[in-house]
Amino acid sequence: KHMLSISRAQVREVDRMAMEDYSVPGIVLMENAGRNASEAIINTVESVSEQDMVVVVGPGNNGGDGLVIARYLELAGARVRVALVAPPSRLEGDSLTNFKIVTQSGIEVLSLVGTSEARWQAVLASATCVVDAILGTGATGAVRGDSKIAIDSIAERMKISPRPFIIAVDVPTGFDCDYGAPDGKCIRADTTLTFVALKQGFYTADAEQYTGRIQVIDIGVPQAVRVHCGL
Repeated sequence: KHMLSISRAQVREVDRMAMEDYSVPGIVLMENAGRNASEAIINTVESVSEQDMVVVVGPGNNGGDGLVIARYLELAGARVRVALVAPPSRLEGDSLTNFKIVTQSGIEVLSLVGTSEARWQAVLASATCVVDAILGTGATGAVRGDSKIAIDSIAERMKISPRPFIIAVDVPTGFDCDYGAPDGKCIRADTTLTFVALKQGFYTADAEQYTGRIQVIDIGVPQAVRVHCGL
């Protein structure tokens, strides 16, 4: 039986209503998303303090969620590195605030913009866990540029044993949350931590090979918003 799922447009509307109609600051939603996702990660992986975690961060709010996740994984005792696929100058708003928190608190941040796959392999070599926070539900079309190199690099790293455990934040990068199929390259996750509700595209026949196991993560959207949006 299908649990209720939402489209890209509905995701936007849930966020908009929470922020504009119910006065929940975006940074609070981002903090809740990242903190609750990090808790799910800690519950999923073996002894977090022995993990070497690379959080791959893109330019938008998905990257911002990843930065929050990086903070809480560090607090839980993991070794955490943030790999940026977008220049810090592209970060804005809540994502930029979290980038400042991460850099000022001394978490290792690697800018991999414009680097080769060999450089990526060097960064990923020791990783036991990779968190995909590159692109979220807003992304459409084929993944290009540094994000594509990141996907290719993670796929290459998966061929080397022991392979890292791959966790996608909200949706795997490259996966179209409405159509359920990638337009080009796509992360193949072991588990997807999706926010608020399942996404429409998760029900296609091919979805599972990209999403892996799916877990719905709460972000503290007011109940009134959920009811209004039929959740």
